[in-house]
Amino acid sequence: MTTQRRAPSGQGPARRPGSSRVRTTGSTRVQTRTRARPAPTRRTVNVGTGPAKRTAAPRPRALTGRATVLIVVFVALALAYTYPLRVYLAQESQIAQLEAARTAKTKAIADKQQELQKWQDPEYLRAQAREKLFYVRPGETPLLVLNNPAAAAADPNKPAAAAPDRWYDTLWNSVRAADAESPN
Repeated sequence: MTTQRRAPSGQGPARRPGSSRVRTTGSTRVQTRTRARPAPTRRTVNVGTGPAKRTAAPRPRALTGRATVLIVVFVALALAYTYPLRVYLAQESQIAQLEAARTAKTKAIADKQQELQKWQDPEYLRAQAREKLFYVRPGETPLLVLNNPAAAAADPNKPAAAAPDRWYDTLWNSVRAADAESPN
């Protein structure tokens, strides 16, 4: 007894022109040929044992055991180094800030020392006394120029504005005005 292969669709054997077909009817075997060529040899699988069993090829695993352990070790190392790295970067930033502050303080000290050297010079001291405190040397006549363009443009023949009242006069006048308006 020979088993015939089935087509991929699960139907009977595929019929090709020129192929031989074996048909069994009861105990007799009838063979019909359409051509004079011999039939191609077919490989039969599991003769007499029933339908063929399909064996699945082993699928390669996505990660091997070694790869998994290696990934776990790398993750553990990365987690172990994050905190010290963060501390290191924070300290580097703090050092940079302190160096910038030290540079600024050094410059401020140099500026103050230069100013102190100026104040040690007697000529600079005299010039500052004349400019800021209006000091003059003995025998000189001081001349003070006030820069007031509004007063310079004013008419000199026009009488000056009256002096403002003292605060207590203003207060007493407001009390009188409030009393005069009262219906009592």
